[in-house]
Amino acid sequence: MSNQQQPRRVRDLGIVVGARPTGVLNAITDVPGVRVGHTTIVDPPRLHTGVTAIVPDGLGATRRSLPCGLFVGNGFGKLIGATQVVELGAIETPILLTATLSAFRAADALVTHVLATPGHEETRTLNPVVGETNDGRLSDIRARPVTEAHVLAALDGATSGLPGEGCVGAGTGTMALGFKGGIGTASRRVGDWTVGALVQSNFSGTLTVRGVPIMPDDGAAPAGATSSASDAAGRGATGDAPADPRQPEGNSCMIVVATDAPLDARQLGRVARRAVFAMARVGSDFAGGSGDYALAFSTADTPSSAPEAPGRVDDGDLDPVFAATTEAVEEALLNSLFMATTTVGHRGTATAVPHDLVLDRLRAAGVLPQPWAAGPAS
Repeated sequence: MSNQQQPRRVRDLGIVVGARPTGVLNAITDVPGVRVGHTTIVDPPRLHTGVTAIVPDGLGATRRSLPCGLFVGNGFGKLIGATQVVELGAIETPILLTATLSAFRAADALVTHVLATPGHEETRTLNPVVGETNDGRLSDIRARPVTEAHVLAALDGATSGLPGEGCVGAGTGTMALGFKGGIGTASRRVGDWTVGALVQSNFSGTLTVRGVPIMPDDGAAPAGATSSASDAAGRGATGDAPADPRQPEGNSCMIVVATDAPLDARQLGRVARRAVFAMARVGSDFAGGSGDYALAFSTADTPSSAPEAPGRVDDGDLDPVFAATTEAVEEALLNSLFMATTTVGHRGTATAVPHDLVLDRLRAAGVLPQPWAAGPAS
């Protein structure tokens, strides 16, 4: 197949994850008051990196924090601000995603941004939240090219529209499940509430779509796949180049979940746990060298966590929110790969997921109908 396939979201290809309805955009920005911005840094083949900003409008002069929960699937990562999120159950700033060695510069720039906003004229302590994954295969990570200007551009340019996906922002140089990874997003409706997810995919395993493992045409294991699938040799995802066995196993996944459901920090921690669980549905091997993190925050005016508090969501009523989270994260992870394009990078090449191959495999497995079965009966 050609490297020139057009990036397409999985739902646009007829691959539907779950049965719950999506928001209008099928994105984290379906949650009212949530915006996303990207800065993409590309100077091929040396640099493929960037910054992604998730900006909750609820943070401002009259509200200094939002309830937030954190779940750590595997802690081999540099999630700046994590301990205070755990301690206080809140975020005080937008959430940034970037490359591992640029996370610290991004955190400093985020502090600069927030201190300059109204209501922070006397602020003397602030907890910036910055997640990362390692894009050192496709980008010269040691160059640390992310500057304050890049971070401020992502924050200032954040919009409520459909965010860019694939090779944009913090996903510009990432790899996942043996293919080119990136940024992905999706959402689900739960009654009057919305649950939205945005991911930065960069982890190992065997790509699995609707329960069907996806391998290159001749049965070869994608680079970075689990050992059970690595005994075959062959071409890469597009059939044009050998799969590169040097892709490191693990490398991390950042997941951000937003909702307008009135959940407290403890309940949001439960939501974040389900977000990490969703990685298994797309084939993650949860390698020990991976930093797998999920942050879940609420934009609602969350009531007291006391059981008798008016408006509080009872834990027994959270199952639909959990299911919506798992579906949204699973679809966001798939979108992050299907919207990515083949990238020749600093130390190797990451090939895009071949859409036609995936569709053929799903049809052969009976997950999707055969093309001739979709027309009217003769």
